Amino acid sequence: MRGMNAHPPLPRCCTALDDRWPLPRALAGVHLLSTRFDPALLDPEDFPRWGIPTPRGVSKRQAEFLAGRLCARQALLRLTGAPAVPTVAADRSPCWPAGVVGSITHGAGWAGVVVAHQQAWRGLGLDIEQQLEPERADRLASEILTADELQGYAALPAVQRAQRVTLTFSLKESLFKALYPLVKRRFYFQDAELVACDASGFARLRLLTELSSQWRHGAELEGQFSAFDDHLLTLVSIPA
Repeated sequence: MRGMNAHPPLPRCCTALDDRWPLPRALAGVHLLSTRFDPALLDPEDFPRWGIPTPRGVSKRQAEFLAGRLCARQALLRLTGAPAVPTVAADRSPCWPAGVVGSITHGAGWAGVVVAHQQAWRGLGLDIEQQLEPERADRLASEILTADELQGYAALPAVQRAQRVTLTFSLKESLFKALYPLVKRRFYFQDAELVACDASGFARLRLLTELSSQWRHGAELEGQFSAFDDHLLTLVSIPA
């Protein structure tokens, strides 16, 4: 018999949870947990075993949901001392416990979560993407990039074009995840622009729309990013 505080066996489709910080700058009080997952190894019994509701959909969708919620459960245990599985709101966003902010991301076999106390951080947005192929990046460029962001784009080598679109896409996804819980208003790729980024993995974004009395046109937010194993991870954080 397992002890009262023992965890169930880790799902076979997930690797051991990793608490290493993969981004350039660790943030005080922010917990980041990640795992890699393989939908082919999904066991439906892992959902009730870990107290995670079974989502509808194919095995890939179910495996990424399991991996993300597993990371969230264990990150909340570390943060608050109590494990909790975020439910899904009507707008599909995760519902965090009172006093907690967080963000979940998953894609291409990797899932990760950031959580923190609201008294220290007002918003967190985490996003993982696979690097786009140049042909797909070129097709998406005018949708993702603003007119200013498109300046000089065509003159770049194909690989750099793909990196620019992937990075801008991911940072804007992270921006949305960080801000949406604060403004409760949807905004889109053309409503923000990447105004600075550097080789050390730091970025700055600027709003191009009015979201609230506090988050107005021209407001700027900090982001960071890191590339690994053909993945790109981005984080936008809003201190309290």
